[in-house]
Formats: sequence, C-alpha cells, structure tokens
Amino acid sequence: MKRSAFWKDRSVFITGHTGFKGSWLSLWLTLLGARVSGYAWDREEHALFTLTGGEQEVKTTWGDVRNRHRLDAALREAEPEVVFHLAAQPLVRTSYQIPADTFEVNVMGTVNLLEAVCSSVDSGSRIKAVVNITTDKCYDNLEWIWGYRETDRLGGYDPYSASKACSELVTQAYRTSFFHPERYAEHGVGIATARAGNVIGGGDDSPDRLVPDCLKAFAAGRRPLLRSPAATRPWQHVLEPLGGYLLLAEKLVAEGAEYASAWNFGPEEESVHSVEKVAAKLAALWGDGAGINLDPAGSSALHEAGELQLDSTKAHRLLGWYSCWSVEQALQKTVEWQKALEAKQDMRKICEQQIREYMTDEIRRAK
Repeated sequence: MKRSAFWKDRSVFITGHTGFKGSWLSLWLTLLGARVSGYAWDREEHALFTLTGGEQEVKTTWGDVRNRHRLDAALREAEPEVVFHLAAQPLVRTSYQIPADTFEVNVMGTVNLLEAVCSSVDSGSRIKAVVNITTDKCYDNLEWIWGYRETDRLGGYDPYSASKACSELVTQAYRTSFFHPERYAEHGVGIATARAGNVIGGGDDSPDRLVPDCLKAFAAGRRPLLRSPAATRPWQHVLEPLGGYLLLAEKLVAEGAEYASAWNFGPEEESVHSVEKVAAKLAALWGDGAGINLDPAGSSALHEAGELQLDSTKAHRLLGWYSCWSVEQALQKTVEWQKALEAKQDMRKICEQQIREYMTDEIRRAK
C-alpha cells in the first residue's frame, strides 16, 4: 500500500523500457499506478513488452540513445519526476563482436541521458531522481571469493564490462559537477547508480545467456552445452533488483542527498552458484528428461569472469532491501513462466501474478 501510494500518478521515464528488465519494470510501475513513458531502439524485438501489454499502456518514443537531440526531446515531453536509465548493449559476448558500438551506446548513451537531464532541470523540470542501471561486472574483477563493495575499484576486462565501468564514472562526474549532494537544496535532484547480479526470469530471450539457452534447448528436446560450467554468479530473479531500483528511487525523491551514490543489489551468499549447478537445477525443474552437457574444453574461448559476487550490505542497512526469493524459487518462477507461454496462456496475467506474489513476499520479508 505504501509503495502504491508513492507511485500512483507519478510520471516516470525509462530508457530501454522494451527490454527484459525494462518490460518487467514498466509493467510493475503501471500496476502501481504510475504514468510511464519510454525511449527505446525500434530495431529490437520487443516480445516481452508486447506480451505484457506495454504497447498499449506506455507512451513510447522510438529512438537511439546515441541521438542526443531526440532523447532530449522525449525526456522533455514526458516531464518525469523519476528517470530510470536501462538502455544499453547488455551482452558480454556481443561486446567482443561490436566493441565500438558497445562503448557508444553504453557510455555516450549515459552522457546523452544526463545531458538531457541537465537541460531539463535548467528549464525548470520536475525531475527529482535519476537511477542509472549498470552491472555487477563494472568492478575490476580480481576473482575474489568475497563480494565486491561499492567502494571497490571499477574496471572491466571485456568491452561490455569496461563500458559499464565508464558509465559509472560518467554518472559520478555529472553528479559531482552538476548535482552534488551538498548542493541538493539548490538543484533538488538525486542521481544514483545500481549494480545488480545475474538476473533470470520469464521473457529473457537474449542470446548466449545460460537460462534462455537452456530453456530453448529443453523445449526443443536438446541438451544445452555449458561453455563455462565452473563459473559462479550471484543469481537472482529479475524482480529482486527491480524492487531495489524502485526503493532507491523512492528514497532519492524523499531524501536525494543521502542516497545519491552507487548501490549493489545482489542476492545472499547462498544464491551464488556455479553455471553447472544452476543448469542442473533448471533441467530438474523442467522435467521431461531434460539434461545438460559440459563443454569438453571446460571454458569459453572468450574471457568471461570466473568468480563474481556482490556485497549488498549498504542496501540492507540503508535501504532495508533484501532478496526475497532463493535461486530455487527464481528458477521455478522462470520455468512456470516458460511453460505458461508454451501453453498460450495470458502472459500479462502471469507476469502480474508473479509481481504480486513478489510484493507479498517483500512484505513478509520486511516483518
């Protein structure tokens, strides 16, 4: 009820609102009564966005985040109080194929969004909060067995990871130069970044991602080949970090100066599992004789992080955010979603049901 009261009739602008995370976030905000506008690249497929009714409920501007003037115009027209920046080239392996595009979209896209925010604020806009969604891969990964904290060094071996570290630095530079927390009384804008672990859930059809690849293989009666079975990740359902983003935005609106910084949203340590273990759990949940095969080489030809974990103590203590669903629950919800899709059920209702279940568990977890 408290969350619904906050978001009801509040104007929200989301870049990348037709993607996996963006579609879930748009639907969640719509259910809470927010007025959502979005900006996304029209060359992409928008299966989940379409399945959840986003085309009818979200006012969409089609455009590239590298087009500063179009993005600026869309932001001004939306007149938002809250801005979520999710538009990105989001895949590690794709970044090896198109490194320049990855940097242009992920770095200059952030610059263009923040330029639009600056311009809008100078013109007297109502913007109160900006949340830039980056990734857990923005850290200089030393293959530690413990979680990275927000104060640890940024870096990135591959173009994707490096581009997200750059996006973090760009955001920090704009925050300290134009929206410094110490001058919050003057500008009234809180700008933060959010770094989440590996997200899973229904509707993710990205290539070269473990869960989507496994589900496609199982549905076709094949065994997926795991290229890095020993690699570990902080697995979490997509609604987990999205709940954190919403809570962070709420705090930024209410007390921007205190919360304008970087935040980790990762699961508890027991949710950090190897690729092989997660794929095996997924196969067991799928049933019908589903199984997996391991790559004889034992690893990918392209470098990908081996050990990766986040320390979310800051979000626990200052935001009151905690994970609600275990890895097993997250995988179960994902399989249920995929089975419902194959059964041609109303996927809008399925997504709404999972969001409501998650919000109920949020309340229980808070108690």
